[in-house]
Amino acid sequence: MGIQEELKELKEIIQEKERPNVKEKKFRIPFSKKVGNAQSKKNYVTIMKIQDNGEVTFKKTQIDEQTIMDEGIPRLAGSDYILRYKKNPMIILPSWSTVPYSPMEKYRQSLQDGSNTVGYKILLNKMIKEQVSPKKQLSGMVKWILGLGLLGIIGYAIMTGGG
Repeated sequence: MGIQEELKELKEIIQEKERPNVKEKKFRIPFSKKVGNAQSKKNYVTIMKIQDNGEVTFKKTQIDEQTIMDEGIPRLAGSDYILRYKKNPMIILPSWSTVPYSPMEKYRQSLQDGSNTVGYKILLNKMIKEQVSPKKQLSGMVKWILGLGLLGIIGYAIMTGGG
């Protein structure tokens, strides 16, 4: 590594230290749209509605016979469509569809498409376990001990007459 490269790295480190620490805001559901335990038992859910222009709005609604009413349109709200965010039941609902986002449907689709990561994790673990590791060489001390032992045997044979 050259001096120029080291200087660039040091300058980058100094610049990072001088930057003010900006904390990222965590995502929070609006307080009035959260569903508590009592409301959850009465089949209330938080609706995260995605508008046509990409804007997201939150609303609290009650599920009635596996449907919810949104702007006068009945929409499906079965157990396959309910997600949990910090113990808060939530449905992701596109405004252009009567069927909400279904994680199970997307999971099955990823298995069919071959884009699921489950198989890759198993294969990667198997490959790591079966990876051929290079043969470890004897350490210097072991070589010296074997050499001295062999030298001792040869010396003993010469001293006793070789026979």
